[in-house]
Amino acid sequence: MSAGGVVGHVFDALPSRRGHFALESGYHTDLWITLDALFVDPAAMAPHVAALAGRLRAHAPTAICGPQLGGAFLAQALATELAVKFFVAEPVPAVSGAESGLFRARYRLPVGQVPYVRGQRVAVVDDVISAGSSVRAAIAGLGEAGASIVAVGALFVLGDAALRHFAAQAVPVERLGERELSLWPPTECALCRAGIDLERP
Repeated sequence: MSAGGVVGHVFDALPSRRGHFALESGYHTDLWITLDALFVDPAAMAPHVAALAGRLRAHAPTAICGPQLGGAFLAQALATELAVKFFVAEPVPAVSGAESGLFRARYRLPVGQVPYVRGQRVAVVDDVISAGSSVRAAIAGLGEAGASIVAVGALFVLGDAALRHFAAQAVPVERLGERELSLWPPTECALCRAGIDLERP
């Protein structure tokens, strides 16, 4: 997969560790990347934001939406670059006793943003997408609020699970780089079979 040029160096500089981790999607993986500091230096990220904005511009979005937290930082920067509206999708607390499984996360717009999103052509973005749980949940929330989705965007895509899903939905995915990533459903996890303790960072 593509290293993503200069943005690949940014990605490589992020703190990461190997182990056995459960992602928001419910998938298990052997790599955890800490993204908290990605937008600490907005000026350093500006060229990458501009590059991704250039790719998203072709889809003529009228708004950008990102899930909290990292996706929202990227979405606001892209909305400024493209001079379009900005929305944020917030995680909805899990219902006690809710059924477990893959892609159970839910996101929604803040109540005050809902009246402004109906009819908007939205690009949904996240800083890094692996399985795509938060983006998928944000898309569902936007659809309920009356928006249409024209594209998904990311600085980096890890693995091909999200790419396969969005291709099946005919939603284009614009990204600056890609890397391989091992993802397993819990029932098929090689690390679980090996008896490696699961971490929830």
